[in-house]
Amino acid sequence: MPNRGQSPARAVSSFELFETTADVGVRGYGSTLEEAFANAAKAMFSVMTDLPKVKPLKEVAVEVEAEDEESLLVAWLNELLAVSSIRRMLFSDFKVAVERLDGLLRLRATAYGEHVDPSRHELYTEVKAATYALIKVGRVDDRYVAQLLLDI
Repeated sequence: MPNRGQSPARAVSSFELFETTADVGVRGYGSTLEEAFANAAKAMFSVMTDLPKVKPLKEVAVEVEAEDEESLLVAWLNELLAVSSIRRMLFSDFKVAVERLDGLLRLRATAYGEHVDPSRHELYTEVKAATYALIKVGRVDDRYVAQLLLDI
């Protein structure tokens, strides 16, 4: 699989993919939790299509809640998959806000993308779901990491 998350000339990337036996791992990085979640979403959509070809023409609001950061990451990516499937859209950019309310974490985001256009969008791999396998969310050194395996 080509490494679509980073270019060889750039040592630091906002996301990366890693392969396992039957699934694909995604890892989003950021200076904030929100940025790491946005970059994990970019990583997921890079598994599905050539991300630079997806134009941010339409915006879709997404909101999920969970009890912890790991569950929030799974809920976020799975909600994006559902919206993508229902609306036949691909997304390439994300604005994410996370807040804690009454013991829950709430993620409110805007996903930017466009409807699937077979003449411009090569579809790579269908992602069935974000899973809890190899999940890790938190600060590592000076940046946040949001990581998990995608069921493909």
